[in-house]
Amino acid sequence: MKTTRRSNSDKVMVRRSSKPKSLKERQMNQHKYIGMDVHKATTVNAVRDSKGEVIAEGIIQTKSATILDSIRGQRGILHVVFEEGTHAAWLYDLIRPHVASVVVCDTRKIPAQGNKNDRIDAKRLAELLRIGALMPVYHGEKSTRAVKELSRSYIGIIGDCTRIKNRLKSIFRGRGIDCSGSAVYNPEERKSWLRQLKDEAVRARADSLWDQLKFLEPLVEKAAKDLMVEARKHRADMKILQSIPGIGQFRAAIILGIVGTPHRFRTRKQFWTYSGLAVVTKTSAEYEVVNGRLVRSNKRPLVRGLNRNYNRALKEVFKGAAQSAASGPWKSRFEAMVANGAKESSARLTLARKIAAITLALWKRGERYDEKKLKHAA
Repeated sequence: MKTTRRSNSDKVMVRRSSKPKSLKERQMNQHKYIGMDVHKATTVNAVRDSKGEVIAEGIIQTKSATILDSIRGQRGILHVVFEEGTHAAWLYDLIRPHVASVVVCDTRKIPAQGNKNDRIDAKRLAELLRIGALMPVYHGEKSTRAVKELSRSYIGIIGDCTRIKNRLKSIFRGRGIDCSGSAVYNPEERKSWLRQLKDEAVRARADSLWDQLKFLEPLVEKAAKDLMVEARKHRADMKILQSIPGIGQFRAAIILGIVGTPHRFRTRKQFWTYSGLAVVTKTSAEYEVVNGRLVRSNKRPLVRGLNRNYNRALKEVFKGAAQSAASGPWKSRFEAMVANGAKESSARLTLARKIAAITLALWKRGERYDEKKLKHAA
């Protein structure tokens, strides 16, 4: 058997690799957790190491340059956390390319604890990030950021119009004047409605609301046009969403703008919760002892309606889609559920949940809606 002898160069290489790492190398490989309490003028930073010890604190201006300088001044594998708020989207895009991970946390899921100030909040955020005890808020998919902003603009203007219309009708209802329907919003009938108000101050108030509505209506058309122009750039996603019963162009564009990507939801139940379509149940005393054995009781959980923490615009989209499907392609299904004893509102909720589940599944797979496949699955 032939043996080989190591050369001197091999021995030298072995000796070098066995040397302990320098302080700089250890710092570069260390995980650090940065909590940021962000305000309009200043931001308080707190840095914890992997053991949970606070190794740095500071107060900086809430500006791009100062924030990036503070991040670059830290060695190691950096993880950053800050709360959801006005600055969240801007900060996420600013910091994400320079660190290992960024978490935007939901403040409603952080229980209050003891004293509170900016330094304590920053330290606590860093610690909760280190132990993985935070509920993140989704911030991503730069490719659909423009659709997201334009959908927010459209939804906001529609909300403003709705509030003005409600205020206008409340003036007439509060004086016993029937204003059902949409005739009260017609500019041609404005004078006839004003004559029914006897008080001059009340007429001035109603006149101001009509002026506001007249000013907003062109903005609604412009916002809708801008949204559709941007949404059509995502042709593949729009074709999938528009193929689903009850979802037209505008609903597809709003879903694309709000959701961004279907892959942020692992299951349909998570998507139902986000859309306000998840059924909330409560139960207690789930187990009982029978013949000396612990068994699960047959008590049915109590239904407590739908979840209250949800995206309101997305819920309106699926409720509207269910209404359209119930009087259109899924009319027979809707009528069959009502004939079997279900209330119309419950039947529409079932359709809305079905549409949401189909939307998530098809969008993830990149397939269009096929009625034959749905019947086969049923």
